[in-house]
Formats: sequence, C-alpha cells, structure tokens
Amino acid sequence: MKKVKTKKRKSHKGLIFLVIIIILLGCGALIYTNKDKVFKPKEQTPEVPQVVPKEVQIVDVNSKTRPVAVMINNLGSARRYHMGLQDAYLVYEIIVEGGITRFMAVYKDADLADIGSIRSSRAYFLDYALENDAIYVHWGGSPGALDDISKLNIDHLDGRYYEGKYFVRKNLPVSREHTGFSSSKMLNDGIDKLGFRKTTSKGLLLNYTAEENDLSSMEGAEVANYVEIPYSNYVTTSYKYDSENKVYKRYVNGEEHKDYGTKEQYTVKNIITYKVHNNAINDDDKGRQELDNIGSGEGYFISEGYAVPITWEKKTRSSQTIYKYQNGEEIVVNDGNTFIQIEPSNKTLTISE
Repeated sequence: MKKVKTKKRKSHKGLIFLVIIIILLGCGALIYTNKDKVFKPKEQTPEVPQVVPKEVQIVDVNSKTRPVAVMINNLGSARRYHMGLQDAYLVYEIIVEGGITRFMAVYKDADLADIGSIRSSRAYFLDYALENDAIYVHWGGSPGALDDISKLNIDHLDGRYYEGKYFVRKNLPVSREHTGFSSSKMLNDGIDKLGFRKTTSKGLLLNYTAEENDLSSMEGAEVANYVEIPYSNYVTTSYKYDSENKVYKRYVNGEEHKDYGTKEQYTVKNIITYKVHNNAINDDDKGRQELDNIGSGEGYFISEGYAVPITWEKKTRSSQTIYKYQNGEEIVVNDGNTFIQIEPSNKTLTISE
C-alpha cells in the first residue's frame, strides 16, 4: 500500500511541474507576440488649430441699431471747426447752392462728445438717409426738403426746435448759423423723448470684409495714389494715399482736412466716387440744386492704393444704391470708413500714381 501511495505522489508532482512549464511557455509566447504593443508608445493625434475669423471693426454688422444721419456744414469759414467726421462709418459729400458742398455723416452705435457743425437739409440728401433707414438730424432746411420730410414721414431732429436741449451753440469765431453742434448722448435723448424707432431691419448699405480686399488684380484696376474730385471753383476734394497705414489722407482745396477737437487730419479707408447731373431749381432765388440721382451710371471704388471701375444703380428714393464691379458682383469694401463722393457730371475726376 505504501508503494502505491508513493507512486501517486510522484505522479502528482510530475503533473504539476508539467502544468507550470506549459503556463510559462504560454506567457512567453504571449509576451513575444505582443511585444510591439507593450513597448511601442501610443501615437498622438495632432491637434488642429482653430481659426477664429476676424470681425469687422468699423461697424457691428450684426447690430440692429438704427443709424443716425447728420447734416454737416462745409462752408470754407466753418470747415476748420469740423468735429466727429472721423467716427462716421459712412459720409456722403454732395454739391449744394453756390458751388459749396455739404456732408451727411452716418453713425451707428456711436458715442461722441461733439458732432458738427450741423447745417440745414437739402431734398436729395433725404434719399440717402432713407436708403440707410437713418434718423435724420439737421438744423432747418430748404422749402423742398422740409416739405419732403413731412410728406415722407421721416423721423428727424431739427435744431431750430431743440436748441439748448438736443443741440448746442459753441462759442466760435464764425457766424452764428455755423456754430450748431450736438453729441451722441443729446441725440439719443431726443430720439428717446420723441419715441422714434431705434432698431432697423434694413441691412447695411455696403458689404464689408475684415480680411484684406486686394483690388490690384481686378478688371480695370489702376494705381490710385492721388485722387482729385473738383466740385466747383470753390471746392476741390482730394486724397493722398498713405501706404504705411493703408488709408487716404483727406484734403480740401489743397489743405489738410482736420478735426477741430483732435487736431488730426481726416483719413479714409474707402472712396466711392461717381458723377451725377445737378442743376439749379427753377424759381429758387438761392440757387438751390436738384440732383438726377435716381437711375444708374458708372464710377470708381478706390481703396488701399487702387481704383477699379464700378457701376451704380438707385431705383427709388428710399431704395439702397447698389454698387457693382464690372463682372456684375456687388463690391466688398475694406474694414474702415467710406466717403461717397457724388460729383458734378461736368467736372473731371483725376486718378493718378
């Protein structure tokens, strides 16, 4: 019996030893077959950098705030006292009686201490207030303009009725009619008090890009380092390109056009210029003008040292003027302020290097 038991113990020991050998061999094979997985580091997926699109700075393209359009004096004796033009995202310059010009400066979400000097309305400026759905700010106006403001039910603030409240007179060495000013706060107070609609569903007049809009390779492009726009014997507007800052410096009759408050010369990013026929109104003893601005024609878009030919079309007084390149696409302006120079049809535009 003892011999039998001894044989069983030896048999069990041998079986256990065999199992251990098999396990060890299996583990070795497993390690060998997976050695790449054990020792090879896990590959990292490269992170793709997110590109954040630039935003337009001159105006909030998503803002629904209704613009404010202000009539600005440009008589020679008052020009030196201009304030606030640099902060308008859009400015129109058009001829009026006597060969002088007047501005309409358009603001959106502005906060300015001084805007002016503010002058009277002319009927065709209303067309450009309407195309921007703007609240119109003026100090009096021609009979035709005042009549149209009433007929067209244009929301407006007239300095004749609100002097000392929403408009002020500044102590300047010029005739009193050239001393009218306002501010963003005063105008907003007036808008609130009179209950004008403060939001708009009308889009911006122009298309903006925050990226550089290179005009040099476009059809018909020409170098535009100097631009001269004569309005009359009394007013010639000109621009010189500042290639370092990529803006145009503004001049009137060869002199730097400066802001009275900041003492800085006005600069312009984009210029749109085109010719429209004007003539004196019959039986108007002041020589006030009328403008053939409903229709279409040709002009130029000028920005960053180049000018390209464009077309313009305005179908009605309130419809927005559409500006297009020669290929039929709407123009896209660079991020910055724009002066729209509506020049007399009988004058010669100069664009040169």
